Amino acid sequence: MAPSRRHLAFILASLAALAPLGAAAQSGYPNKPIRVIVPFAAGSTTDIIARAIADKMSQSMGQQLVIDNRGGASGTIGQAAVAQAAPDGYTVMVHSSSHTVSPHTFAKLPFDTEKDFAGVTPISSTPNVLVVSPAKNFKALGELLAAARAKPGSMNFASAGQGSATHLNAEKFKLAAKIDAQNIPFKGSAEAVTEVAAGRVDYYFSPIAPVIGQIRSGQLVPLAVGSPKRAAALPNVPTTAEAGVPGSEFNFWIGMMVPARTPRDIVNRLQEEVVKALATPEVKERFTALGADAWTLKPEQFDAYIRDEIKSNAALVKAAGLEVQK
Repeated sequence: MAPSRRHLAFILASLAALAPLGAAAQSGYPNKPIRVIVPFAAGSTTDIIARAIADKMSQSMGQQLVIDNRGGASGTIGQAAVAQAAPDGYTVMVHSSSHTVSPHTFAKLPFDTEKDFAGVTPISSTPNVLVVSPAKNFKALGELLAAARAKPGSMNFASAGQGSATHLNAEKFKLAAKIDAQNIPFKGSAEAVTEVAAGRVDYYFSPIAPVIGQIRSGQLVPLAVGSPKRAAALPNVPTTAEAGVPGSEFNFWIGMMVPARTPRDIVNRLQEEVVKALATPEVKERFTALGADAWTLKPEQFDAYIRDEIKSNAALVKAAGLEVQK
């Protein structure tokens, strides 16, 4: 027997009630502040990029995006907080490429790097610059390499934590250059820069933002950038490949992620808002000063990129012989 008109209306109403929650969430999203977890200390490049984007997104979305710095353990403390957060669009993470390193440098993590996060979009590709103290008297990268080879094992370098992007950049450089140098990990970039500027640590592959002022004032000497191409903020500084170390290129990226199972319409909305923020003159000017290049992908493309990089970093960690933290 065909259903009556009243019965059919009831069925349609019931199906509508069972529709994906994402559409309902999107209609009123956001209706309260959004927490942006940055798994590094305030003042780091990741933090600076996150704040530049959050300011513009707050204006566009009509709700405040509040930065929550959760530094320590190479970013894994902040990652864990995001993985355990409700997948409702009110907790997002702005992290760096070290996100794809942690599964290979920690024996146990309270999250699955690939399964517990959903990519929103990369935000920037930001070159690292190899800096030294003027007291070291290195005028070119070749001089640092000569010193390292003259006394194998005597040189050290700073990193913003074991397994961080700055650490992996240095390890890839060390392998390509065939030198022996020891990693001195710090909680963040600020401490690493302080120790290198004082001459207590030999060199550091730093993001440009935390050191550009000291480079301009002569407190730090830039010898090379680790990226595939020169940095716009330091056009006269060669890449490590140009300076004689082919195969040392490293892409340091910063991107936005959310807990897995966050409704797809919210993920897409966040991606659109990041793209919109990157197009504003204020953010473009800020990125130019940081030496950062804006870079975006669709969420599904970013997920694929992250999966590929997790695999490639496994090979790099193994080749570098990095110690796995228990």
